[in-house]
Amino acid sequence: MTALQEVLLAVSLWPILFTISNPINCGDEQSSLSNCLSISQEKLLDRVIQHTELIFRVSEESCTLFEEMFIPLPLQLQTNQAGNACMTKVLHIPSSKSEIQQITDKWLLHSVLMLVQSWIKPLVYLQTTMTQYDFASEALLNKTKWMLEKLISLEQGVVVLIKKMLNEGAMATTVTEQDLFPTDLQPDILASIMNDYNLLSCFKKDTHKMEILLKLLKCRQNEIYNCA
Repeated sequence: MTALQEVLLAVSLWPILFTISNPINCGDEQSSLSNCLSISQEKLLDRVIQHTELIFRVSEESCTLFEEMFIPLPLQLQTNQAGNACMTKVLHIPSSKSEIQQITDKWLLHSVLMLVQSWIKPLVYLQTTMTQYDFASEALLNKTKWMLEKLISLEQGVVVLIKKMLNEGAMATTVTEQDLFPTDLQPDILASIMNDYNLLSCFKKDTHKMEILLKLLKCRQNEIYNCA
């Protein structure tokens, strides 16, 4: 089986991974979200925030590892100056401080859920493509696998949080898979590396955004004045 066929196989298996991730697991450990419905709303929100913080921290470590292995400094600077065209821009989730403060609690939660769900498939892809690289360390591959597993767990926690706080199911997004995850895979190895680097960088940005939105929600739930 060629590397490209392996990538396409992993992408096709994503719905299966999503399905077998149920039921929701909300254990006491920080690294897992069982029995979500039986714990308090406040405690569940705290666990979801902790989960997001951990994912963000590992995404930072993964970006650093990836840079050290594959991206020379001049190319890093060039990429940072150009900025990343992240795929989740099509979700139109508020990003400025003023926009985020105006968003309702309902849309805070659904924005987080949209971000989480939009990243599951790309992380399946990322985990697969990085096995093609001769010098990818075991640490980097393990971190990528860990982020995918924890993102699925986070999605479960946010869905239950929506049921608890809003007494409703998750809203369906109108954004298509094609919008979020184009299927034109890059056969060139350098292009593939830069694409993966862009994915990791964007994932780091979006997990930080999830963290900000969830902490704002916690602030509002505690009725703290002037939540920022």
